[in-house]
Amino acid sequence: MAAPRIYIVAGELSGDILGASLMRALKARHADIEFRGIGGPRMIAEGMVSRYPLETLSVMGLVEVIKHLPGLVRVRRDLRNDALDWRPDIMLGIDAPDFNLGLERQLRQAGITTAHYVSPSVWAWRQGRVKGIARAVDAMLTFLPFEAEFYRRHRVPVAFVGHPLADELPLVNDRVAARAGLGLDVDGPLLAMLPGSRANEIRFLGATFLDAAERLCHRRPALRVVIPAATPQRHAELAAQLASRPRLAGRATLLDGCSREAMVASDAVLLASGTAALEAMLCHRAMLVAYKMAPATHWLARRLVKTEWISLPNLIARESLVPELVQEAASAPAITERLEAMLDDAAGRVALEARFAQMHAQLQRGASTRAAEAIEALMDGRELPASVAPEVVDAG
Repeated sequence: MAAPRIYIVAGELSGDILGASLMRALKARHADIEFRGIGGPRMIAEGMVSRYPLETLSVMGLVEVIKHLPGLVRVRRDLRNDALDWRPDIMLGIDAPDFNLGLERQLRQAGITTAHYVSPSVWAWRQGRVKGIARAVDAMLTFLPFEAEFYRRHRVPVAFVGHPLADELPLVNDRVAARAGLGLDVDGPLLAMLPGSRANEIRFLGATFLDAAERLCHRRPALRVVIPAATPQRHAELAAQLASRPRLAGRATLLDGCSREAMVASDAVLLASGTAALEAMLCHRAMLVAYKMAPATHWLARRLVKTEWISLPNLIARESLVPELVQEAASAPAITERLEAMLDDAAGRVALEARFAQMHAQLQRGASTRAAEAIEALMDGRELPASVAPEVVDAG
């Protein structure tokens, strides 16, 4: 019997991490399996024959995409021809939907089974894209239960495999040990503040978050603030903003990275909407989610985005577990009031931590192993494994 062949195309560092973990899970099931496509150093170490460097597809922004479009079209055409010559049992695109879904559609039309790992946010905006996705893939592999529900409603075969972050983070954590590990000599309340990993997020949220921190520290002499900076550049920007706020001297600690450790160490978290909210949930910490953007971007988003909530904890739970303040509502006084109420409500925080631990357990499903099971079923022409566990979808 011929060795199974899988064509995988990953678009960036996160895809390389996901792909390498998935490849290990597949190799555990098929020792002679072969991999080809595009991958990074982790995937290459697992046996990937990569046709192009991982960075080939890492193009961000409209202008950059337009500039690189002819080259990307050539790459996609070459990968299509390469896959058709190699005749894999399945082609899997990992994220990079603008590139991969087109390639998947071409290969599926040529008779190759295709799947996509990491759903684009089609449930939130431009929902009409689901029709194109249905033509491109034999199955979508999703991280989150509400994503799987969306595809099921639109009759796209789907497997909910769980979230890799939920597998990575422990179900039990220790606040005291986390504080000690960060060198924080703090017995009283601690607020973790994460204004974002992008320059625009620091520009729109940094000053507002620090203003709120000043107000809280004035009202609560025992409060300390810890601020993990996502990159050296964000660290420099936040350090400059802190330098103009002497009232936070000795009260706020700026860290290089260590966002998860800071969240575990905290009593509450103030953060920008994004993946950090999911991480805070998986660290089982009460949080306030805030977001600001350019007025024109916000105007457009209000008309395109079709979700009731912006934060992943609320989207997963399908209810308002986490307060969200957006645009004008995300003012320093409003943030201060919400955080003060949160810090005053110890029982509410304990209950929310327990709820988050339950949600964490439901997402901790062994994502790579379940994704490997789904891919194996597709290669064998079998039905997908049960895609959505009802207790996750109906959590709460």
